[in-house]
Amino acid sequence: MITKAPLRVLVVDDTVVYRKIVSDVLDDLPGVEVVGTAHNGKAAMFKIKTLKPDILTLDIEMPEMNGLQVLEQLRKTAPHVGAIMLSTLTQEGGAMTMKALDLGAFDFIPKPQSGGMDENKELVKSSLAPILRAFSRGRNSRNLYPGKLSTGVSALQTDRKRPTSPVRHRSNLSDYRNKAASEIIAIGISTGGPKALAVLLPKIPHDIGVPILIVQHMPPLFTQSLARSLDAKCGLKIIEAENDMPIQSNNVYIAPGGKQMRVEAGADGSTRVLKITNDPPENSCKPSVDYLFRSVAHHYIGRATGVIMTGMGSDGAAGLKLMKQNGAVIIAQDEASCVVFGMPKEPIESGTVDIIASLDSISDAIFKTINKR
Repeated sequence: MITKAPLRVLVVDDTVVYRKIVSDVLDDLPGVEVVGTAHNGKAAMFKIKTLKPDILTLDIEMPEMNGLQVLEQLRKTAPHVGAIMLSTLTQEGGAMTMKALDLGAFDFIPKPQSGGMDENKELVKSSLAPILRAFSRGRNSRNLYPGKLSTGVSALQTDRKRPTSPVRHRSNLSDYRNKAASEIIAIGISTGGPKALAVLLPKIPHDIGVPILIVQHMPPLFTQSLARSLDAKCGLKIIEAENDMPIQSNNVYIAPGGKQMRVEAGADGSTRVLKITNDPPENSCKPSVDYLFRSVAHHYIGRATGVIMTGMGSDGAAGLKLMKQNGAVIIAQDEASCVVFGMPKEPIESGTVDIIASLDSISDAIFKTINKR
């Protein structure tokens, strides 16, 4: 009987407490082996040669050699080794995390900022375990997700090298081409999202003629860094949404982390604005995809496109059903190009989805829903 080799993890952090927390969490995960620890990036690079890890859990802010410098070295000397960043919940931490993802980190988790040891272990476990499972699946299937460190190239470079997968339509559903042109695009995304958006959004023309609203599951402060990072890569204007912002064409609005975002009618009754609220989490998410999608369903009846992409859980499934009932066209990312095929899975299996597309084809699918001429 052939058994899969365990996932070999090197824990890299300059803080003893976090090395202990992460190591204890990993020791409890099946199919995972902690092969060692390192107190800074320089020590990590030395140990990689002998311990041969598959992936690092990597602190960003460390003395001698920080996490970003480790990523740069890995690309040169060990491009097959992945990395999951442990990031502090600060503005600087958010900016550095976006840079780490650009350098090829597989994903990130936030460091707990308070609480006892046991509570922090549970927080780290709930965030880290599914990401490691996703990395392990990709390793075992050799499905190298765009931007993953082991490719040794950037997300956009990888995407250009991949063959374009055709857009697939659901023949058992009503033909989306008979529907009116969409006037808004609403996107829900989670694990693997920053790099997926860095592939998707640059492909969308700066003059697409409709607004795009995005809920990316992400902590406070990180969404502003995400918006800035994506804005530098795209022709579209990409901003973190603020309360009472008017919704304008050719702009991309990202829901702020730790808040909810919905669409409301403007004071004149014809325009639409964004409301940023402190309403409770939905599906344990804040921002929540369902929260946004419901409002789009009500305010853009028969004139919207809903897009559900890579991510854990089922946030967005209920909102997509309501959008579908109200005449929206629904697009889902296919399983092969998702880091985690969670959020698109239920809408596809329930028949809510009109179009299933690979990451490199979603932009074409979106354009077809708004270009009805």
